[in-house]
Formats: sequence, C-alpha cells, structure tokens
Amino acid sequence: MDYADQKANNKQESNKLKDYLQLIKPSLSIMVVFSSVISYLLAPNVVEYNWLMILLLFIGGMLVTGGANAINQVVEKDTDALMMRTAKRPVAAGRMSVSEGWTFAIVCGLAGVFILGYFFNWLSAALAAFSMFLYGFVYTPLKKVSAISVFVGAFPGALPCLIGWTAGTNMFLPFEQMVVNDQVYSNVGGWILFGLQFLWQFPHFWAIAWVAHNDYAKAGFKLLPSEKGPTKFTALQTIIYSMLLLPVGVLPYLIGMSGKISLVIVILMNLFLLVQCIRLYQQNDAKAARRVMFSSYLHLPVVLLALLGDKL
Repeated sequence: MDYADQKANNKQESNKLKDYLQLIKPSLSIMVVFSSVISYLLAPNVVEYNWLMILLLFIGGMLVTGGANAINQVVEKDTDALMMRTAKRPVAAGRMSVSEGWTFAIVCGLAGVFILGYFFNWLSAALAAFSMFLYGFVYTPLKKVSAISVFVGAFPGALPCLIGWTAGTNMFLPFEQMVVNDQVYSNVGGWILFGLQFLWQFPHFWAIAWVAHNDYAKAGFKLLPSEKGPTKFTALQTIIYSMLLLPVGVLPYLIGMSGKISLVIVILMNLFLLVQCIRLYQQNDAKAARRVMFSSYLHLPVVLLALLGDKL
C-alpha cells in the first residue's frame, strides 16, 4: 500500500469514527449521564468516591444513552433528511446503512445494560433498558402524532436520575428505607431527583422546539402544546412547569438530602428560570425562547452540583 492509499484509508476510518460519534450525540449524552452520576453520588450509602465505579457508571450510561440516540436516528432517518439541523447525520445522509445503525445501537445498548447490571445491580440495568425502549420506540415515533410526545419523552429524559440513584442503593420504591451509619434514610430521594429533571425538561425542550419550530414543522413533528405553533400558550406552559420546580426544589432539604446552602442556590436557580419563562410570555419571540433554552442549560448542572456539594 502506497502513501496515498494509506492516507485515504486513514481519512475513511476517521470519518467513520466521526459518524459513530455523531450517532450517539456525545454532547447530549454527556449531559444525560452527568445527571445519572450526580444522582448516584447523592445516594446516602455512597459515602466514598470510588472513581472506578464512577467511570463504569459513566461508560455504561454513555453506551445506553448512545444506543437510544442511535435508535432515534435510524427510526427518524427520513425526517432527519428534511431538516437543516439534522440532514448531515450519518444515516439520514446515507453515509451509514440502516442495518449498520441498528447494529451499533443494539451493541451499545446491550453493552451499557450489562455494565450497569454486572458492576452495580440489575435493577438499575432494567431501568436503563426500559428508558432506552421508551425513548427509541415510544417517544420517537410519537413526535409525529401529538405534542403528548413531550410528556412521554420526559420520562426517559428523567430516568437517568433514578438509574444513578438505584445503581447506588439497589432500591426502586420510594417508601423503602436504608440504614447508613445508624441513620435511617428514605429511598424517596431518587424520586425527588427524577421529579426535578422531569419538570425541568418542559421549559427546556419547548424553548428548543420554539427556536427550531420551522425545521420541526417541515418534518411533521408536533412538539409544541399549541397547534398554532409558538404562541403565548406555549410560553404559559413553560411558566407553569417552572413554578412547579419551586416546591419540588425544597424537598431535598426537607428530607435531609442536602443543606441550607444548596436550598438557597436551588431556589435562586428555579426563580432565574421562571423569570426567563415570564419574559418569553411577555416578548413572545425566538430571542426570548433562546434565553430560556440557554438558562435551562445552566440551571440543571448548577442545581445538581449544589445538591452534591451540600450533601448531608
């Protein structure tokens, strides 16, 4: 093989790697897995940071999330091809076959579920498998049917918190209890984290859907709560869910998960997001929606890190 052929092969391999990375949506996957890892560390019985276990949870979570995202791109290849923001995805653009996409998704998903089950517990693995199924085979096709898809999609979107918590506790039901250093703790903490991320997704996703409405509409996606598209009704919905975050944000303090410092930070971040949603209602334009979107990107990691930093 001469230098030119070797260079061409290297470029082809590099492009293939880029396609696989694009298939798992690394930026989105990292954000999802971040919430899972923080929730794992917030579990009362995780009192020491075992970096190997944290790395394994991260890898397992990335594989499951990447598998779900790959399924999404295979199922939506035709609609992805219609939208400017997704037309260059590997399956939609024809650089990768449907069978290769399915193979990658299945291998990633199974490997991730196995890592969670073998190194943590099979309860968290089952939740991860259910989340992947719900995202890939229920939420994804439902996007072209009704805006109820956003509500359905919020469940797999929030399950990473519960998966991480369950990986640490091996308990799922909220009324179960654990004893750590002679202290009795409720398992409800994982469900509170689930609730925080569940509610957060509505202003976050509707802001994205508002900004990208024309692109989504071209593909036939029905993602906004109003059939008329971006309206004050959508903005009002973001306000309602942001307001619901306020009482839920107090619960970690009330159950003894974290202290007063994080309580103040969480309340301030929830108010910050609420103000942006109110501004969206007042201004009713894409610029205000973009502010809600970026505010939500800031909101979630700050809230989770505050809870972890102030863990009791």
